[in-house]
Amino acid sequence: MCDNYSPHLTTNRCRRVANWAEANNVEIAYTPTNSSWLNRIEAQFTALRYFTVDGTDHASHKERGSMIRRSIIWRNNHARDEGLRSVVSRANVA
Repeated sequence: MCDNYSPHLTTNRCRRVANWAEANNVEIAYTPTNSSWLNRIEAQFTALRYFTVDGTDHASHKERGSMIRRSIIWRNNHARDEGLRSVVSRANVA
């Protein structure tokens, strides 16, 4: 599933992704403009942003990347955490 971000719409001009999708039996589904909420992965990004980026001032991309990796590890180890599930369910409106 892809939003309408312009690089995602290049399959007509650049066949590389389109050829891969066809070879792997994958259908690229585009969401309408301004409807990223239809893409269920967006809720996961909302939780990631809420727990790792909001209210922070990382000194470098490396430091931010480290925090994101740590958050993903924590998230995988606490998949049933009620706080996380609450944030994801609020963002997951589709």
